Amino acid sequence: MAGRKVSGRVDRFWRRVTDGMQLSQLWDQFRVDARTSYRLYSKEVDATPQPGRSGFGRGIHLAVQFFWAVVEKLTPARRILLLVALVLLFLAIQGSWAGADGHGVSIRIGGGLWGGVLLLVLLLMEVGDRVVMKRDLQIAKEIQAWLLPSVPPEVPGLAIAFATRAANTVAGDFYDIFPRPACEGANPTFLVAIADVAGKSVPAAMLMATFQASLKTLSAACTTLIDLVSKINTYACTNSQNGRRFTTAFIAEYDPAARTLTYINAGHNDPLLMRASGSVEKLNAGGLPLGVMENAPYDSATVQLAPGDWIAAFTDGVIEAENLAQLQYGEDRLLTMLRWGATSSPALLLQALLADIDQFAQNAPQHDDITCMLLRAI
Repeated sequence: MAGRKVSGRVDRFWRRVTDGMQLSQLWDQFRVDARTSYRLYSKEVDATPQPGRSGFGRGIHLAVQFFWAVVEKLTPARRILLLVALVLLFLAIQGSWAGADGHGVSIRIGGGLWGGVLLLVLLLMEVGDRVVMKRDLQIAKEIQAWLLPSVPPEVPGLAIAFATRAANTVAGDFYDIFPRPACEGANPTFLVAIADVAGKSVPAAMLMATFQASLKTLSAACTTLIDLVSKINTYACTNSQNGRRFTTAFIAEYDPAARTLTYINAGHNDPLLMRASGSVEKLNAGGLPLGVMENAPYDSATVQLAPGDWIAAFTDGVIEAENLAQLQYGEDRLLTMLRWGATSSPALLLQALLADIDQFAQNAPQHDDITCMLLRAI
């Protein structure tokens, strides 16, 4: 009876610690976390072979660089705490040597306990920071979700599906489809947009929010698509840190009555237009990414859509998804999936496409945000 109680408590403790994950899942998660942490710290390590250093010397040199890469991520106060803890742990040794008379001398210095306590305090501080940051990021994620459409809108003549996966908690990718106010004497139209802010995580997400705000505000005016993109570019240049924080974007205007799509590709990955016949066109007319040059010129182009035509618009996280061998998913594989699912609905094809990306990547970490939008003319 007592044995079953102990076993039950151990089982509950284990499930609480692991969140019910299997050992294989825990190992996979550990590998991903370890690779991510190593990439973070190794960016500041110069692995170039140093002339005159032996293999052991090079190893020590790399270890010292790696140590400082870790230490410098801490605040100065916590660096001191870590160094004191390491000194105490180093001194907590039990050694022996033989004296001149042949008798063994044993030394024991008991600083190990205090070194461990200091490391525990440091760990608690770092965990506290992580919890606060995680809470703030979760709020940012919820806000970002409000900025993006959760379900595709009803657009005459089009079947639509879209999805996004952030590489971190928040993303720098953007997508949306919404109606534009009709100018006098013109047909009602819909604006189609997909964009990718340079960078990842919080900085990219903040700039994505400014892009969304400028797009929604400026598109309410009765202007041509070229004027709209030019004004968005002018605004983006005020937030781009001299072009370092640029945004690639594909912005199009769909006219349901004429079944035409007028578009501008501002440095974005070329969307693929796959005709019902199987031929493929790249939608590449446009200009520079937004935020690079204030007076950058932009060209537009118009394509006629017929029933059965597909448009796949995506960010570089789709075709640049890597597997464990560091091979990229690639545009050819994406096109193969489009041809394979040409007779299905955009929602089913998008689900299959994301599953294929997962199968290709296996357990490799996701390096970039993944966003894809599929449009099918009906």
